[in-house]
Amino acid sequence: MSKADIRRLDKEIQRTQKKLEAVQNGEWWPLTSRERLSMSRAMAGGARSVYRDRSTTGAENRMDSIGSAVERRLNAELTALHGERQRLITEQARTKAAKKSSGWF
Repeated sequence: MSKADIRRLDKEIQRTQKKLEAVQNGEWWPLTSRERLSMSRAMAGGARSVYRDRSTTGAENRMDSIGSAVERRLNAELTALHGERQRLITEQARTKAAKKSSGWF
C-alpha cells in the first residue's frame, strides 16, 4: 500500500476525532439524520412536558442516551480506522523488508 492511503486514513481519523469532540460539546452537526430525528423527538417531548408543567427528566435521559450512542459509534469508527491504519503500516513494512531481503547487499 502507498503512503497516500495512510495519509487518507490519517485525514479521516482527524475528521472523526473532530466529530467526536463536537458531539461531546453538544453539537448536532456530526449526527446522522436518524440520530437528529431521535434527538428532535426527545426535545419535543421535553417541550411538551414543560408545557404541561411536568418533569423533563425522561426527555433529558433520552437525549443523553442518544448522545452516548453517537459517542460510541464514533469511537468504534475511530478504532476501526486506527486498526486499518496499523494494518497498512504493517503491510508496507513487510513489503519493504521482503524487497530488502531479496535485494543486493
